[in-house]
Amino acid sequence: MESLRELYRIGVGPSSSHTMGPRMAAERFLEKHSDAPRFRVTLFESLAATGKGHLTDWAILSVLGDDKTELIWKAEEKMPEHPNGMQFEALDNSGAVIDTWKVYSVGGGAIREEGAAASSADPVYNLTTITEIMAHCEDKGITYWEYVEKCEGPEIWEFLRGVWEVMEASLERGLEAEGVLPGSIGLRRQAKSYYRRTKHAGPDMQLTGMTTAYALAVSEENAGGGEIVTAPTCGSCGIVPATLRYLKDTQEHLKENDLLRALATAGLFGNVIKTNASISGAEVGCQGEVGSACAMASAAATQLMGGTLRQIEYAAEMGLEHHLGLTCDPVDGLVQIPCIERNACASTRALARAQMSILSDGSHRIPFDEVVEVMKKTGHDLPSLYRETSTGGLAKAYNERSNSK
Repeated sequence: MESLRELYRIGVGPSSSHTMGPRMAAERFLEKHSDAPRFRVTLFESLAATGKGHLTDWAILSVLGDDKTELIWKAEEKMPEHPNGMQFEALDNSGAVIDTWKVYSVGGGAIREEGAAASSADPVYNLTTITEIMAHCEDKGITYWEYVEKCEGPEIWEFLRGVWEVMEASLERGLEAEGVLPGSIGLRRQAKSYYRRTKHAGPDMQLTGMTTAYALAVSEENAGGGEIVTAPTCGSCGIVPATLRYLKDTQEHLKENDLLRALATAGLFGNVIKTNASISGAEVGCQGEVGSACAMASAAATQLMGGTLRQIEYAAEMGLEHHLGLTCDPVDGLVQIPCIERNACASTRALARAQMSILSDGSHRIPFDEVVEVMKKTGHDLPSLYRETSTGGLAKAYNERSNSK
């Protein structure tokens, strides 16, 4: 498995696969062909279907230049290796093709050339399943975060400190921001109002209210093009920081190092999902984004509550299991409805799953790795209209209602 540096990426929203990935691809192509007078970029399937709402065109044109770049949208056509396919072409003054590059945005801001292995980098983690990792940790008497440190080296803590700082900064900005989010549906930011109302609510509303406000804050920042951390994607970026911030606020004994160790554990579980299944909504639906983030947050929360290795694994298993089959059907191609509310729902679910696992002894019938495999198969069984194309589900219902007015 790759380093957690490849999972937690700092960037701007609204989409890691549709904004961050295409921008990175454009930067690499421009670096190779800086003298090319013209470019042509063809977007396929999911990138073409929801690219305008996800600002894919802006991400590419801001790098290559909108005055010298032609964008072609082919939502009905597929490239063979992933739904988020792109073809970059450098052209001479006569329009003849100088060079062609086929590349995929595979989720979480990562890109992969056509024909390349899933990961060409030297592995940082030799163990790739939680079953193997948990057995190793039990044998050595270490925790998940100590295993991360063993594989990554002590310098991982400075990286995670930077990750947490960006997470908290995006949360704080989101709690203060007001107004309408950019896009066609006129969705207002709600984090600030949720936060204020919760402050005046009774104790029974605090967990749901504060966690919801925190998740909305980060997710709304993402939707507004603010700086966030993929955890593991932009579309699910509010879940881990909301869960950790709530525990930081309510458990006075927690120190910064505790939160960084929780981020390490969360990242380890996210890395296993990314390696053995997918975190791309275009490939496996929203179960790969929100489901994965809920599993990560559940694991982190359980660790902060004093859970054992098996209790942490159980919480993560439940966090992913109960999102199986979740579709990716963003309204009008925007990372807003239902994405933002899903972050809030998954954050409260992560805390509930952590509490449930703490009440148990960690024993359960379905292992985490098995749920990961089922999620992958379920995602591939989903029709494309439920995998980030905005042609089915809530997106279709919204469009039909809007068109009937």
